[in-house]
Formats: sequence, structure tokens, C-alpha cells
Amino acid sequence: MGNHAVSYGVMLARAQVIAAYPITPQTQVVEFLSEMCADGRLAAKFIKVESEHSALACCIGAATAGCRTFTATSAQGLALMHELLHWATAARLPIVMANVNRALAPGWNIWCDQTDSLAQRDTGWMQFYCDSNQEILDSVLLAYRVAEKSLLPAMVVYDAFYLSHTSEPVDIPEQEEVDAFLPPFQPPYFLDTDNPRTFYPLLGPEYYMEFRYQMEQAMEKALKAFNEAGTELKTIFGREYHPIEYYRCEDAELILLTAGSAASTARVVIDQMRVKGYPVGLMKIRLFRPFPGQELREALRSVAKITVLDRNLSPGIGGIFAQELKAVLVNSPKHPAVFSFIAGLGGRDITPQIIQQALEITLANDRPVAHSVWLGLQEEMINK
Repeated sequence: MGNHAVSYGVMLARAQVIAAYPITPQTQVVEFLSEMCADGRLAAKFIKVESEHSALACCIGAATAGCRTFTATSAQGLALMHELLHWATAARLPIVMANVNRALAPGWNIWCDQTDSLAQRDTGWMQFYCDSNQEILDSVLLAYRVAEKSLLPAMVVYDAFYLSHTSEPVDIPEQEEVDAFLPPFQPPYFLDTDNPRTFYPLLGPEYYMEFRYQMEQAMEKALKAFNEAGTELKTIFGREYHPIEYYRCEDAELILLTAGSAASTARVVIDQMRVKGYPVGLMKIRLFRPFPGQELREALRSVAKITVLDRNLSPGIGGIFAQELKAVLVNSPKHPAVFSFIAGLGGRDITPQIIQQALEITLANDRPVAHSVWLGLQEEMINK
């Protein structure tokens, strides 16, 4: 299952400190890791804490001491970590965290929704979105590799239940292969009594802005590191990863853009639409932070329309991926019309019919018919 794919990835990465607090639907991640620590498969310090805030605090302390660290969470747990997400980034700590996308309360909901991770987009964490259990395991390894190259923390993000609790075949690499891809972490600065340094000082106006500029430069470095690591991973494991995955885009006049498990369903719909003669393709966003804006601008230069399917919501502006795409395209001399659709919130299924409906609305109109079109609503419930 997807949760255990994370656990195997963390074991193969030889994480040294794991801070754990259970929350549905990620609990199985840390449960399995606790078994690995108990039976000796993983030589890591497993710390049981009283909250998600404390879990990330433990990771920050351990990473400051030079350890490879890991934690996992979902929804309200990630929201509780919010303060410390900023600390981890500004301290340039390559912590890796699995976040299982779960809707934020209220109403209380344990099912899939990407708003929890996307609400943290300005904290400076890298975010890798997955649509298969194989991609989850590989993304854990990628996350450590890129995080330690750029000295930025990273989230491996995947859908609750559609991936977390669904089982499918996954290739688990040999430890020697992973060691070749991910050598031991050698931090440039860490707590060391033989070489004392100051950590987390008060930072005045004369220095703060330059620290933030360095964080932005690190994001640019991370994009390059991701491409290099994704290509090298193919050499070792036979699987290649890039910030954007393209499917039948070569001659497409209309592109569907989405992220997460909806991309798997979308491939089926693209094939069906192709049989009917429609020149449609799919772009799956794998890397949300840093956002691959330049690659998107280049890839969409000759496309007339793009359908963005968001499983998330920023109230007052609409789908988040749609807004990000509009932002990177706005200064392009020629860019496609961006049609924004919202579906699947709170775990509601994104069916082939919903994806087809979004494409048909886009095909039938020259310009967007609304700021964001909501698909799959129960109309009889809206006015109650």
C-alpha cells in the first residue's frame, strides 16, 4: 500500500531519526517504521511525541545535529506544524516528510483533498505529488537527494485512501542500489562541540532579507537538482522522473493539467477522447515547489486551451494549480486560455465522466465560462 511504500523508502534511505504522531490516514507509515526499528531492519531513533508540532520540533533538533530525519502527517496535523515549517526552511534543514492529502476540518473529514499541503506553499518546503505507489517510494528517495543538495525540506504528497490504503505492485530496490543513489548525509553545518557555531539567532533588518534571498536561490538550485536526480534514478532503477510528466502531448491542441491520483484516471479519458478524434493530452505536475514555470511556458507555447483540474480550493480565488499556472503564463506574449475546474473535494470521486465533462466544456468555449467551474456538485444540497 502507499503508506508502506513510504516506510520502505525511509528504511532504504537509512533515516536516523523518526518522529511519530499518528493521524488518519498516515498512521500506517510510522507504525511500519516502528516495527522496522524494533526488529533491527532500520537503525534509527524512533521518537513518540505528543503532537505533530512536537514531531517536527524533534526533526528540527535532530537535523540541526546533522541527522537524516523523517516524519509524516495529514491535514490538521500539518496545519498544527505550520509555525515550525517556517523554522525548518529558514534553518535550511533537509527534513523529509510524507503528507497524505486529507481534507481540512470542519466538517470533520478523513478523505482526500489537496488543500492541506497546498495551504503550506509559502513556507518554503518543496512538494512532490505522486499518482502511484511506486512513485511514492521513489519520491522519498528523490526527496532526500534533492533536499540534501539544496538544503531545503521536502514533502512527499499523495492522496488519502486512493493511494495510502490501496495496494499495488511496487519494486523495492536493493539497499546497495539506493546507497549508490543516496550517499550518507554530510551537512556543511551542524551542532558540534569541537566546532561551535551559533544557530537560530535574532536576525535584524541588516541581514534578514539576504537570508530570504538565499532561500529563493536554493529553490532554483533544487529544480536543477531534481532534474539531475530524476535522470540518474533511471540509470540505477530504470524509472525516470521529471517535474512534469507528459502524456500524448506531442500534437495536442488542448492539454489537461492535474496532479495526484486523478492523473491516472485522466490518462484513460485522454485515450478515449483520442479515439473520438479529439487532439487532447495530459500534463501531470509532479513538482509543485519549486514550480516548473519556465518548462510550462515552453511546453504550452503552441497550445490553444488548457483545462486545469484542481482537487483543492483557495477560497476567493479558486483552484490553486490554475492560479499558479495563470501567474507563470501572464507575461508570455502568447499563451493558452486557462479553464479552471474544481472537483473531488473531501474525497469525492473524480470519475472519468467528470474529467470528460471538463474537457468538453473547454472544447465548446473559446474563453472560460466562469472563474472556476465546480464539477460533481449535489445541487439539491447547496441551498440547504
